[in-house]
Amino acid sequence: MSLYWDAYHETMSREQLAEIQLKRLKSLVERVYTYVPFYRQAFQEKGITLGDIRSLSDLKYLPFTTKKDLRDTYPFGLFAVPRSEIVRMHASSGTTGKPIVVGYTKKDLETWSDLVARCITMVGGTKEDVVQNSYGYGLFTGGLGIHYGTERLGATIVPISGGNTARQIMLMQDFGTTILTCTPSYALYLADEIHAAGIDLKNLRLKAGIFGAEPWSNNMRDQLEEKLGIRAHDIYGLSEVLGPGVAIECAYKNGLHICEDHFIPEIIDPVTEEPLPYGERGELVFTTLTKEGFPVIRYRTRDISALYPEKCACGRTHLRMERITGRTDDMLIIRGVNVFPTQIESVLLEFGETEPHYLLVVDRKASMDDLEIHVELSSKMFSDKIAGLEVLERKLRSRILSVLGISAKIKLVEPKSLPRSEGKAKRVIDKREL
Repeated sequence: MSLYWDAYHETMSREQLAEIQLKRLKSLVERVYTYVPFYRQAFQEKGITLGDIRSLSDLKYLPFTTKKDLRDTYPFGLFAVPRSEIVRMHASSGTTGKPIVVGYTKKDLETWSDLVARCITMVGGTKEDVVQNSYGYGLFTGGLGIHYGTERLGATIVPISGGNTARQIMLMQDFGTTILTCTPSYALYLADEIHAAGIDLKNLRLKAGIFGAEPWSNNMRDQLEEKLGIRAHDIYGLSEVLGPGVAIECAYKNGLHICEDHFIPEIIDPVTEEPLPYGERGELVFTTLTKEGFPVIRYRTRDISALYPEKCACGRTHLRMERITGRTDDMLIIRGVNVFPTQIESVLLEFGETEPHYLLVVDRKASMDDLEIHVELSSKMFSDKIAGLEVLERKLRSRILSVLGISAKIKLVEPKSLPRSEGKAKRVIDKREL
C-alpha cells in the first residue's frame, strides 16, 4: 500500500515547491488581472502591476478577498472564465444575505477529485475501501467533493448523504463500510446510536473517519476513536477556496497537511492584517494557484490557525496547519475575554463524566455578560447521587475559570436532552443585544 497518492508533489523539497508556486502565482495574477474586473480594479487601487510579483514574498502586496467581496459580486462577478466553461456551481446557504456562488471548470473538478483522493490516501484509504459519505449533497461542497475524490481513488462510495441514522447504521453493517465521512458532531451521534442499538463494534469494519466542516477538539477526537474504534482525521476545506481537499491530517495527526502545490497559505493578524511568522496563531488566508473558474487572491477565511514548516514524520514536506480552534467572526467576547466554543468543549471532556454535547448560552444582565454552559451528563453520572453531581459542577466551573479566566454557570442536563445535529452542531445561543 502506498503512503502517497502523488509522491512527487507531496514530498518535494521546499525549494522545488517554491519554484512551482511562484510560476503558478504569476500565471494566476495575470489571469485575474485580465479576466476579472474586480481584481484588476483592486490591483490598480494598490498600484500593483503584473511585473511587481517577482517572488513569493511579494504576495503580501496583493489585496485581500473577503466574503463581502464575494457577495458584492454575486453571482458570477469573480468568475475568471466565460460562464459557458463552468460545468458545476456550488453555493452557500445564503442565510445571512446573498449566497456565495463558486464555479468549477472541467479541469477544476479533475483537480478537486485528485486532491480529495490524495486526502483519502493520506488517512490510509485504498481502492479496497468502502467510503460511507454522510456529508450533505447538493449546493454544499462536502458531499460531492468527497464523492468524486473517492471515485478518483477507485474506492467504493456509498452516497447516503446526511440523516436517516438507522439506515446509515444498517448500511454500515451490510456494506462493510471502512471509512466514514461526515461532521464530527454527526459521527458522535452515530456512535451513540450504534451503542444504543447494542451493536458490537467487532461486527463493523470501520477503520477510519474523515471529519470536518466544523471546528472540533482533540478531546472529541478521543471520544470518537473510542466510541467507534477508528482513527479520526480532521479534514479542511471551504467552498470559497475549493471544498474538502485543501488539507488533511496524516497518520501522525500532527497538524493538517496543506496541498501547497495548489494553495498558498498565510497566517495574518486579523486586526493589523500583517502576515505572522510560523507557529503564531492568527487568521488563515489562502490563495488558489490552479483553479480556473473561481480563483481567489488572499481569501480571508476567518478561521483561526497556525502554520508549521517542519517536515512531517510521514515524509511529506508541505506546511501543516493547526486544527481550527475557532473563527474570528464567531469568536465570543465575554467580559472582554476571547472565548472559542472549542476551548470550552476541550475542558468539558477532560473529566470523562459528561457527554461531548453542550450548549453555550450568553446573555447580558445588568451590563454584565453572563455565560451559562449546558452540559449533558453521561448515563452513569446521571444516576449518581446529588452530592456527586455537585462535585462535578464545581470541578467544571473551577476548570473553566482556570483555563478561560472567566466564571460561568454550569447547568448539568439529562443524557440526550440537548438537540442533535445531522450537520453542523449549533453550540451557541447569544441573547445579548450588542
